[in-house]
Amino acid sequence: MSTEHTGFCPVYRAIGVLQEKWVLHIVRALLNGEKGFNELARAVGGCNSATLTQRLEHLETLTLITKRTEDSHGKLARSVYSLTPAGLELQSVIDAIDGWAKSHLGAPAPTTPDLPAAPTSPC
Repeated sequence: MSTEHTGFCPVYRAIGVLQEKWVLHIVRALLNGEKGFNELARAVGGCNSATLTQRLEHLETLTLITKRTEDSHGKLARSVYSLTPAGLELQSVIDAIDGWAKSHLGAPAPTTPDLPAAPTSPC
């Protein structure tokens, strides 16, 4: 079976965008409402600032998120990110992944001393 794509395939293109590390984590965090850069970094967890900035710029280019700058009255301006209507439509993708995972992955197996523990925070 060939995996080469010779023409435009919307699914192939979407997977290319959504599989980038941290993209779905960013979208998922913003589904709960707009967030400043630092708040978003904490919500995503584990993503360094340079990578987060790069992903946010890419998502903004794709018009999945918007960025606005708040004046902080003499302090550094604060960047605030939110999903566009197109970004909000990814809620159904997140819901589909959630439903599939609940049906097919089940609860994580107990950890062994050689493996890190699964996160205990709720979804």
